Amino acid sequence: MSIFSNGANMAAQRSLLRALGWTDSEIQKPIVGVISAQSDIIPGHTHLEELARAVSEGVLAAGGKPVTVPCIGVCDGIAMGHEGMKYSLPSREIIADSVEILARAHAFDAIVCIGNCDKIIPGMLLGAVRVNVPAAFVSGGPMLAGHKDGGKLSLSSMFEAVGAYTSGKIDEAELSRYECAACPSCGSCSGMFTANSMNCLLEALGMALPRNGTLPAVYSARLALAKRTGEAVMNLLEKNIRPRDILTPKALKNAVRVDMAIGASSNSVLHLLALASELGLSKSEFSIDTMNEISRVTPNLCRLAPAGEQCIEELDEAGGVSAVIKTLIVAGLFEGDALTVSGVSQKERTAGAKADARLIRPVSDPYSPYGGLAVLHGNLAKEGAVVKKSAVAPEMYRHSGPARVFDSEEEAMTAISGNQIHRGDVVVIRYEGPKGGPGMREMLSPTASLVGAGLGSSVALITDGRFSGATRGAAIGHVCPEAAAGGVIGVVKEGDIIDIDLEAGTVNLRVPEAEIEARLASFIPKEKPVTGYLKRYRAQVTSASDGAVFKN
Repeated sequence: MSIFSNGANMAAQRSLLRALGWTDSEIQKPIVGVISAQSDIIPGHTHLEELARAVSEGVLAAGGKPVTVPCIGVCDGIAMGHEGMKYSLPSREIIADSVEILARAHAFDAIVCIGNCDKIIPGMLLGAVRVNVPAAFVSGGPMLAGHKDGGKLSLSSMFEAVGAYTSGKIDEAELSRYECAACPSCGSCSGMFTANSMNCLLEALGMALPRNGTLPAVYSARLALAKRTGEAVMNLLEKNIRPRDILTPKALKNAVRVDMAIGASSNSVLHLLALASELGLSKSEFSIDTMNEISRVTPNLCRLAPAGEQCIEELDEAGGVSAVIKTLIVAGLFEGDALTVSGVSQKERTAGAKADARLIRPVSDPYSPYGGLAVLHGNLAKEGAVVKKSAVAPEMYRHSGPARVFDSEEEAMTAISGNQIHRGDVVVIRYEGPKGGPGMREMLSPTASLVGAGLGSSVALITDGRFSGATRGAAIGHVCPEAAAGGVIGVVKEGDIIDIDLEAGTVNLRVPEAEIEARLASFIPKEKPVTGYLKRYRAQVTSASDGAVFKN
């Protein structure tokens, strides 16, 4: 029953609901906020209005009163490579605030969050935890894979094609063929990039129904999934199951296990750490080192783009996230008693799942005995750095080379585009962290340009910024402390030798410690001139090793 049905003291509020055309029976029903990030500029969100209607139908069928309200979002692909990317990660905090404000101000009894792309889903998760009313998620679903000359394409193929064009490997006509074929439908980009990673992890966390992360956006079955999600949130309301009942330390660790098994985006590290912070978990309960510990014992079972050739729609056909979860449960690598928005445990929910071994390998025959992501430590990253190991060529697991140092993505791109980077180099891009950017830009353009130029298996890239889930190659991001916070990455000099060992989990500057300390003693970090929200963000944001959340 809605709070607004409570007698005379809510008469004024009811008069405003009547202005909306509500009837007496509607006012009596529980109000379910359908928070939709529909947008005409984001390919993964352009169709969310249809899903919001479907969710509303499910809520109505189960006895609730749905109300659709908006939420902002940023398309990382469109924002990539220019100033707009500085606003992508910072938008997560505004989205979380918006969910909190909308739900609290209007006294929603429950919420369904409908997003799809990169920061939108994590931001909605943080907001749902704050509000802690019964909540369920449904994503917009992945884009279909593109096709060209008998091969599959994704957004990463497109960025790499730009690199190939810049280095003279293809001409403008061929680049145009890529451009017109890479993104054939609405939906989140078709590889295991950040959006699809987070939508898959929603299933592992228990906050979304099965197939949420893999069912293509254009399939009618996604409308049915949205309707079932509307029904599911009403069941959660009846049973008083709330986000904090589902999002326990057990659930977060389960999400990390699936993350490692499917080779998810390195950005998932940021968002899971932020979620742990919002839940108030201590470092002993969940930290960046927890993720590394899980990675060491969780095999990598899937190799989707950019690490392999398969796309998300193929994972759906192979059994989806449910099949991955069941595989891990049977192997004793996933806690099956964790609760889900289905109202049952993960073990019950995935009991009927079947994995196609051609895409989801058995634990006995994994692509790798350890997870798709790795956290590195060393004198260059004392608080950690992150690499998508499953997308690195094996010959780059160990690499030593001279540092090529740049204080922004733009400087690095000028050098890469000008063919000034050579085999064996270690490209260092600094002042792109949460504070330094500010905003911790994704840098798909530099990594894709290196791959497109044929340097993906001979050049490493290290940054205090971050990478798109579409990035492949020896790309090490989230270096902490960042340059703007006085980190060692800020005192690396051109030509310094950097040693990378992904097997040992280390990244080190080959300079005597006394010399490093002397450099740090005289180091004054640069501060880029910014105004508006970015200025406020820089003043409030914490380290990437803490999820780049705002200070408490």
